[in-house]
Amino acid sequence: MTIDIRMLGPVDYAATVQAMQDYTASRDANSPDVLWICEHLPIFTQGVAGKSDHVLRAGNIPIVATNRGGQVTFHGPGQVVAYPLVDLQRAGYFVKEYVYRVEEAVIRTLAHFGVTGHRVGGAPGIYVRLDDPRSHALLPQRPQKRVGTAAPVPDFEGLGKIAALGIKVSRHCTYHGVALNVAMDLEPFDRINPCGYAGLRTVDLSTIGVQTTWEEAAQVLGQQLSIRLAP
Repeated sequence: MTIDIRMLGPVDYAATVQAMQDYTASRDANSPDVLWICEHLPIFTQGVAGKSDHVLRAGNIPIVATNRGGQVTFHGPGQVVAYPLVDLQRAGYFVKEYVYRVEEAVIRTLAHFGVTGHRVGGAPGIYVRLDDPRSHALLPQRPQKRVGTAAPVPDFEGLGKIAALGIKVSRHCTYHGVALNVAMDLEPFDRINPCGYAGLRTVDLSTIGVQTTWEEAAQVLGQQLSIRLAP
C-alpha cells in the first residue's frame, strides 16, 4: 500500500495536530497511510517531557504544549514539516525501525542536495558538519561507550542540527513527525535549548550553501519518506 502524499502548504499548527489526532482515533485496518507536508507560522512546541527552563526567552512567539516525544523545538516559515500517519502494525515494523526510516529519508534528501547528514547516538534528528557539510568522513564515535549506568552524553562538537524529530504512536499508528530546515529565520532557535541541549547549533540548507525552494525540498523529502516508510 503506497502512502498518500498531501502537500498542505502553510497551515495552523494547533488545527493540524487536532486533525492528526482525529484521523488516528478514527482510522481502522483499511484506512490509508497518509503523509502531510506543511509549513507553520512561528511557534515553539513543547514535548510531553518538555522542561520549561529549556525555553530561555519566548518573546512574541507562542509556546504550545503538545503530546509528541522530545523537548522544545521551533517551527516557522522556510521549514518543511512532514507528518507521516502510518499504521505500523500493518507496515510490519516497530517504532525504533520507524524512527530509523524517517531519519534515513532525511539523510537521502540531504544527499540529493549534496549534503551529508549524520545521526548522533542518543539524540534523534539529523546533523551536519559545520566546517564541511559535504564531507562523507565518519564522525568520531558518538556517543562514547556507556560507563556504569549513566547514559552517555551526546557529542555535538562541530555539528549543527538541520532536522528535528518528534513522534507520537497511538494504537500502533504514528503521528507528528519530522521538520527539515530549508531557508528560515534561525534566530528563534537562540531563544531555546533546541531539543533540550544548551548551545546546540541549528542550521538550515541556506546557511550551509544550498539554494533551493521550499517546494523542491518538500517534494524530495515527501518522495523519500514514501519510499522509506513502505512496508
